[in-house]
Amino acid sequence: MKNRMNVAKVAPALYQSIQALDAAVDAAGLEPRLLHLLKIRSSQVNGCSYCTDLHIRDAHQDGMDMQTLYMTSAWRESPCFDERDRAVLEWTEHLTQIAVLGMPDTLYERVKALFSEEEIAKLIVAVGMINLWNRIGVSTQLIHPHKP
Repeated sequence: MKNRMNVAKVAPALYQSIQALDAAVDAAGLEPRLLHLLKIRSSQVNGCSYCTDLHIRDAHQDGMDMQTLYMTSAWRESPCFDERDRAVLEWTEHLTQIAVLGMPDTLYERVKALFSEEEIAKLIVAVGMINLWNRIGVSTQLIHPHKP
């Protein structure tokens, strides 16, 4: 596998804008655990190995335990996640695959019962942001660090 191109070099102004929005999302005040979970889960769903690796490493450095991080791909079957985690993970899956899964009213109401409208808006933007990074990573074949 070979990296196809470097978006930062080819379109630096756009890349800097993406980085600025990403920094704004990170500073928006979402709980770090939830932000880590949505970044990891979206990256898994999209098959972005670079982002999956990056965000698992970041979450672990921020103190999340490895078992929870390993179980993110099987969150429905794992007791590692509370009600808010589960709502964010399902919300993330639906937004990431919105053309297939849509956004059912039942899911929106469950999320609305656990989060304020402002938090929901931030979750929407955060999922959109990681999906943009995933699309860059997958389309350009970004290669994650690897120890053979």
